[in-house]
Amino acid sequence: MPAPAPFKVASIQFEPTMFAKEANIASLARMCSEAAQDGARLIVMPEMGTTGYCWYDRAEVASEVETIPGPTTELFHEIAAAHDCYIVVGMPEVDPVTDLYYNSAALIGPEGVIGTHRKSHPYISEPKWAASGDIAHQVFDTPIGRIAILICMDLHFFETVRLETLAGADVICHISNWLAERTPAPYWITRAFENGCYVVEANRWGLERTVQFSGGSCLIGPDGRVEAQVDAGDAIVTGMIDPARARVGRVLGEPVFEMRRPALYKTLMTNSFTWNSLDYFRLYGYQPLPRAGASTLAVAQFAPGDDSAANLARIAAFAAEAQAAGAALLVLPELALTGPHDPAARAEPVEGALIDRFTRIAMRHRLHIVAGFAERAGARLYNAVVLAGPEGRVGVYRKIHLSQADLDWATAGDDWAVFDLPFGRLGLLTGTDALLPESVRVLALAGCDIVACPAALPPGFTGAHAGTTIPHNFPIPKAADPWHWHALRTRSGENNLHLVFANVPGAGNPGASGIFGADTFAFPRQESAILEGEGLATLAIDLTNADTPYPSTVVRRKDLVTMRLPHHYLPLVLDGGLRP
Repeated sequence: MPAPAPFKVASIQFEPTMFAKEANIASLARMCSEAAQDGARLIVMPEMGTTGYCWYDRAEVASEVETIPGPTTELFHEIAAAHDCYIVVGMPEVDPVTDLYYNSAALIGPEGVIGTHRKSHPYISEPKWAASGDIAHQVFDTPIGRIAILICMDLHFFETVRLETLAGADVICHISNWLAERTPAPYWITRAFENGCYVVEANRWGLERTVQFSGGSCLIGPDGRVEAQVDAGDAIVTGMIDPARARVGRVLGEPVFEMRRPALYKTLMTNSFTWNSLDYFRLYGYQPLPRAGASTLAVAQFAPGDDSAANLARIAAFAAEAQAAGAALLVLPELALTGPHDPAARAEPVEGALIDRFTRIAMRHRLHIVAGFAERAGARLYNAVVLAGPEGRVGVYRKIHLSQADLDWATAGDDWAVFDLPFGRLGLLTGTDALLPESVRVLALAGCDIVACPAALPPGFTGAHAGTTIPHNFPIPKAADPWHWHALRTRSGENNLHLVFANVPGAGNPGASGIFGADTFAFPRQESAILEGEGLATLAIDLTNADTPYPSTVVRRKDLVTMRLPHHYLPLVLDGGLRP
């Protein structure tokens, strides 16, 4: 069926006042009516916008909750009916059957309440008074397009937006009380970017019970570009949504939904880090996490050519520089050994002379090196990555998620690659693997401390920020930043691991290689320089465990990964038939 016509959307940024529900609702209704009169067909308001957010317990919020449908939804129904529009309102809900409270959002249309989302992944506040949502990840098919809803913390987990876009969502209405970072937040941008969908962000702003909220409400397009935004203050942000753009399903030109390999994602239905990882990974004496301490990681950014000998000379020079910097691991770009042009003609066997010479470089410089190459294995060709170290050739990974260019010559790999090394557990990916969030998550659940990703991605996965007037406390950054958003930094932080991303620079392409830390909310960020030209960058890391039987670093605890709710995620591992 053809996509619906483009339509105007409005995001309402608002500072509610606790214990002033009637006044909050009146203000939201006024702003909502203003947006509707201005032609908005979809209007989105913040999380808990009717009441405020920082409630102590069930007793304190008891006077604020109501049913859905109920008085508040009926008021907004009147606006929706009068203006033929769709409204998302965030509010505390009580279930009349169970008397449980939820942090909820209602989607209201001209005919009344269309559906409800109950926040499924709780943040610090909800466990004080609310149950985790049991109505999760629905997509509502309306005359203006397919609409889905998430609430604040839900969006930290790539699985939630992926579930909704697999079900055909054109637009994610993300209502939030986001805090502790400059906004529009990198997570918001990444979710739009990696799914090729719109994100309408309605965030609150202001100070409540010592908590500073970030504002930054916006509209983010399917390419990850922020198309409209506001910084601080009560405001209405408007823009246009074209459902046809969201139904293309491409990221950096790649058809990511067609590239998915659900048969290889079964691990997503498990949650290894809900148990003490130091015990879990040594259960039955099988594959305990390697002991690891302080080490230095290195990434080299350069544009390989078609002369393998010249590429090896560049690699040897980078290896010497990395060794001098005390590095234990060096990661080089995709196809760094054999070159990017006509890889089929330049493919080499793993046991051949080229890989032997590369391995000798790693042995001579006493460090582990990861580099991409075109592999010939009998009649088959692979876009592959080789890992070599002081002990010789360690292993090979074959790219699982092939790009459109790869399909002209390569066969897809069918297994993940994880290696225990002196500095930690290392997983390998390459290139377009990184565009699919499932890839890094599978490696995180396998206990990886570090993921090495040689790549040759075009520009479009980074974005700048002009700075914010929100009075965040030090060390949360407020100034302008050319690298505010980097999709690979999000990959690293959401999986609580270090990601070493070695990209190829080129004409108009800064490459943006870097080594990213395991916590995107730790400021100043623990990461290397983000490279804009050819060169090498390093990052010192420390996986030393304190004198305790429990993991003492976020990399080994994986705090964010532990909060996943896999019982919601079944569609992610099913083959076919999910995307309309």
